[in-house]
Amino acid sequence: MDGVLLVDKPAGPTSHDVVARLRKTSGERSIGHTGTLDPRATGLLPLVLGKATRLASFLSGGDKTYEATIQLGLATDTDDADGQPLSDRLRAAPEADVVTATLATFMGEFEQIPPRHSAKKIGGERAYELARRAEPVTLKPVLVTVRALECLAHRDDQVDVRVTASSGFYVRALARDLGDRLGCGAHLLALRRTGSAPFDVTSAVTLEEAERLGRDVVGRLLSPAEALPHLPVVTLTPVGLVRARHGNPLGPEHLSQHWLPPASHGGPVRVLDAEGRLVALAHSRGGALHPAVVLG
Repeated sequence: MDGVLLVDKPAGPTSHDVVARLRKTSGERSIGHTGTLDPRATGLLPLVLGKATRLASFLSGGDKTYEATIQLGLATDTDDADGQPLSDRLRAAPEADVVTATLATFMGEFEQIPPRHSAKKIGGERAYELARRAEPVTLKPVLVTVRALECLAHRDDQVDVRVTASSGFYVRALARDLGDRLGCGAHLLALRRTGSAPFDVTSAVTLEEAERLGRDVVGRLLSPAEALPHLPVVTLTPVGLVRARHGNPLGPEHLSQHWLPPASHGGPVRVLDAEGRLVALAHSRGGALHPAVVLG
């Protein structure tokens, strides 16, 4: 089983739980994910299987899209509904137009401090492990970019939003910071990931269905070549195929067509065999393509 499986994760299991359950039902031992999704959260969890596990780092850095419900008027120590309230009463939330205008201030590039209860490491330990022991947690700000942020609905003290942001962005931190700017406190009530570029949850299979399929889940896999549609592609000659499998540089004579890298492209290139299977990811340097990850 070599490919990417898009799973629509239910609330409850951790990302590791999903991996463990599918290892058991599919019989494939080599399975990983491309970025954790909180246990309470639902939605898109891309899994990499077999040789596609070598592509995980290339699939984890894309923009993510979330739909979230934020509870206004009450902050918690975890920035979500699992935490302990930081005040003994719900504060009055501002009017809808004030909330919408304040949300707009989070557009663009800025530094965001991750939640204290997060998987970020401090001195080799996860931040949430220190927080659970009531030890000091000081996290460095991370530069993030919000591409789109839309207010979907406003109901008294709750607001529904859709946000598309760079990798590393925390919606829990958005809820916390929105509450701070509004002066009423806030926390994340519900979260669903609908997109993890280049994938969309509409193409995902439920965890229950993936488990039911067993080994037949192979029919739901995206091939390694299909999993990276945004990357430029070249096709190898027979001689080029041998060279690519050995990790050797590829010149124009090893490709079935003339290829020049796009002026704006600085990332990897998909290197395919004549049947369209992904053989390697390569970087363009010095007039040649240098394989960086070889699938064989």
